[in-house]
Amino acid sequence: MLTRTRPAGTLFWQHLRLPLFLFVVLATLLASSTLDLSIAHALFFDEAQSRWLGATSWWTNELIHRDGTWLMRSLAASALLLWAATWWRPQLQVLRRPALYFFLSVVLSVGLVGLLKTLTNVDCPRDLTEFGGAFPFIHLFEARPSALRTARCFPAAHSSSGYALLALYFVFRERSRRGARLGLLAGLGMGLVFGIAQQARGAHFVSHDVWSAMLVWTVALSLYTFVFKARLWEFNEASAAARRLSDDGTADLPCRAGAAAGP
Repeated sequence: MLTRTRPAGTLFWQHLRLPLFLFVVLATLLASSTLDLSIAHALFFDEAQSRWLGATSWWTNELIHRDGTWLMRSLAASALLLWAATWWRPQLQVLRRPALYFFLSVVLSVGLVGLLKTLTNVDCPRDLTEFGGAFPFIHLFEARPSALRTARCFPAAHSSSGYALLALYFVFRERSRRGARLGLLAGLGMGLVFGIAQQARGAHFVSHDVWSAMLVWTVALSLYTFVFKARLWEFNEASAAARRLSDDGTADLPCRAGAAAGP
């Protein structure tokens, strides 16, 4: 029995609608209020000593920021090396598309966020007069005075590298419901850890991380749906793991030998 497939647009919308709804609600609330400032004051800024709680912490600076950056670079590089190895080791060929997808998703996600940082002209919290800096707080979509220097703190690049692990959801989606969920949790967990650490250093507001998470999910979903056609793995009945999750979350029957696993 052939695996059930649905139009790419349907799969894309099914995976986008809930994250998009949450994003619109949160982003609108944060952009139209001073909630970013309130959260930073309440959780990450020591008013008595006028300093960010994570400004001099080994946990936030060395472990999460420096080492976390190298961890994500290493994972992306490992995926690229694995993809290259599949051309020399036939037994690894089944991993070719998943490895390439993961590498591209991570690089494109982080690259997009990094590019936007150079264009959006938004200050870091630690640079604002509100927290002892030299520049006024300006809402995301508010006109910025031309006399101010160019700022490059939005969206949040470091948290985007953590959220880039959301690509693991799509890597495992066709093989294991549990694996896909664990991939989703890994991406959300790493993104939150990276994001909170950066907020504690005064590098970003909550809104910066909200935008990064949505951008990363959109890139990962778009790449999986439209470039890789929602098919990263080849299946047949001889494979013990030959099953795919359909769009409604139920497990499909294994494909017959030689049958295509996707469009």
